[in-house]
Amino acid sequence: MNQFWNGRQALVTGAGGFIGSHLVEALLRKGAKVRAFVRYTSRGDLGLLKLLDPADLAQLEIITGDLRDEHAVRDAVKGCGVVFHLGALISIPYSYVHPAEVAAVNFMGTLNVLMACREHGVGRLVHTSTSEVYGTARQTPINESHVLQAQSPYSASKIGADKLVESFIAVYSLPAVTVRPFNTFGPRQSARAVIPTIITQALASDEIRLGSLTTTRDFTFVSDTVSGFLCAAETPGVEGAVFNLGTGEEISIGALAQRILSQIGRTVRITEDRQRLRPEASEVLRLVSDNSLAVQRLGWRPSVSLDEGLKQTIEWMRGNLDRYKVGAYEF
Repeated sequence: MNQFWNGRQALVTGAGGFIGSHLVEALLRKGAKVRAFVRYTSRGDLGLLKLLDPADLAQLEIITGDLRDEHAVRDAVKGCGVVFHLGALISIPYSYVHPAEVAAVNFMGTLNVLMACREHGVGRLVHTSTSEVYGTARQTPINESHVLQAQSPYSASKIGADKLVESFIAVYSLPAVTVRPFNTFGPRQSARAVIPTIITQALASDEIRLGSLTTTRDFTFVSDTVSGFLCAAETPGVEGAVFNLGTGEEISIGALAQRILSQIGRTVRITEDRQRLRPEASEVLRLVSDNSLAVQRLGWRPSVSLDEGLKQTIEWMRGNLDRYKVGAYEF
């Protein structure tokens, strides 16, 4: 067991989300005491945490609240040595419809986390950015100094959040690290993301409806992304740094769909659904990471290939297809 985490109190905001639930699971296995911050609903919805092993779930301290409530965030942070800030509204199409809500949660929510971490003397904050802050690549592979381009209200909100973190490091010497995951995928992910959208339709339909087939993305399996978060928390002397978490390999969405169909063993028609297309100037045409900084300074390296990750994801989704509304456009 990694002694760094043994008995250490960690907070995960956005714990009920896709990456957050996997991070919670990994922290528990390493011996950490985990406090999970999830958005309150009257249904008591724990999000994807409900899919954890009951023995793991029983170990969690679960706090419900809203990132926009500074008092709730302050109470959640108190007593934690490490804070992983993953809580956010992440849907790009949703940000077109409700930009004010997305801005408030992602920007002001991050400000509340920063103020709470400063007040309580947190030893390390790991802040979650996104590859979407880069917009369409101006040069490839994309390193951390690439210009930031707000091509959606979502990416604008995350750029603002990243800059807030940067300012708290500069002004208050807050011990924070920013990680920028590229397109993470794996078991539990919702059909808001492209890989579950393809897999669920490939398993249950005779047609796969997608947005742009020519855009390229850098897909990283969730266990590798989680490993990057842990490295960013554990590694000394990296405060103030930003790290890309990607594989350095890109694939078009059309080619990805064919790769998935090959693994499933079906021939399915692939069509472009105009409803799923972003506005032209908002579409990010190409994303591929330069992960060399994370490799050099964190000792992090992705270990799960795209094909192996797809195999594990297909297997999970095949057994959990009833959790999805196959073919429905979810944003």
